[in-house]
Amino acid sequence: MGRVMRKKMTREERRKLRQKNLNRDKYLLMMITPVVIYYLIFCYFPMTGIIMAFNKYKTASGLIGIYTSEFVGLKWFRQFFGSVYAWRLIRNTFLLNFYSLVFGFPIPILFAIAVTQIYNEKLQKFVQISTYIPYFISTVVVCGIITNFLSPSDGIVNRILNKLGFESINFLSLPQWFRPIYVISGSWQTFGFNSIIFVAAIMGISPELYEAMKIDGANKRQIITKLVLPSIKPTVILILIMTLGRIMNVGFEKVYLLYNPATYETADVIQTYVYRQGILSNNYSYSAAVGLFNSIVNFTIVYFANRLSRKLTDTAVW
Repeated sequence: MGRVMRKKMTREERRKLRQKNLNRDKYLLMMITPVVIYYLIFCYFPMTGIIMAFNKYKTASGLIGIYTSEFVGLKWFRQFFGSVYAWRLIRNTFLLNFYSLVFGFPIPILFAIAVTQIYNEKLQKFVQISTYIPYFISTVVVCGIITNFLSPSDGIVNRILNKLGFESINFLSLPQWFRPIYVISGSWQTFGFNSIIFVAAIMGISPELYEAMKIDGANKRQIITKLVLPSIKPTVILILIMTLGRIMNVGFEKVYLLYNPATYETADVIQTYVYRQGILSNNYSYSAAVGLFNSIVNFTIVYFANRLSRKLTDTAVW
C-alpha cells in the first residue's frame, strides 16, 4: 500500500515532503552532522588506503602515492604466508584472544549475577564502583604495576615465593608466563566495566517474575538458572558475537609494553608485527597487507557467528 501511494505522488509532492521532513528534523540532523563527518574522515576515508596492500608504496611518493604506486597484486600476502613468522603470529594472536574469551567472558556475567543478589544497596554500589576503577587506569600504568609486582628482584610476587621456599621467577622473560599474565591482568582490569550491560539486563527483569518464583518455592539457585540466565541470554549472545569479531585483535599497547625479544615465541602478535614492519622498517605495503588479512579474518568470524546464532537461537546482531 505504501509503495502504491509513493508511486502516485508527483515530483513536486515528493519535494515538499522532503522539505517538510527536513524542517521537522533539522535540529536532529544538525546534532548528527559532526558525528557523520567524524566517521567519514577518520573511519571511512582511511579505508581507501587498503589499496596500499596491493601496491609497492614508497614514502617518498607521499600521500598520493598510496593510490598511484606500482600494482603488485598479492605479492605481500604471499610474502607474509611464506615467512617463518606467519604461523607464530596467527597462533599467538588467536590464542591470546581465545584464552581471554574462555576465561574472561564468563566473569562479567557471573559478577553481574552476584552483585545483583546483594540486597544492601550501599554495599552493592561500593562493590560495583570498586570493580569499575581498574578499567579507567591507563594501560601504561597497569603494565607498570605488573612489571613491579613481577620483578625478579623485589617484586611482591617473588617475595611471597621466597618466603614459601621457592626461587625467584623472572616472569616477564619466560615465554610460558606471558599468556597467563596477559589474560589474568586483562580480566581483572575489564570484568567490572564489562559487567555493566549484564547488570542492566538483569535489573530489567520484572520484579513480579521474582515474586512468582518465590511463591512457587524456588531458591536462589533456581531463580538464577530458570529466570535470570534465560532472561539475559539474548544480551549474552549479542555481546559474544561482537567479541568474536575481535578474536584476532589483541590490545597492541599492552602487548607492546610487556613483551620483549625473549618472549616473542608466545607474545609476538599480528599487531606488534605490523608496527615493527610498518613504523620501524618503513615497509608500509607489507604491513598493510598483514593488517588487511587480520581484518578479513575478523569479519569472516563475526559473519558466520552471527549466521549460526540466528539459526540456532533467533538472536543476532543483524
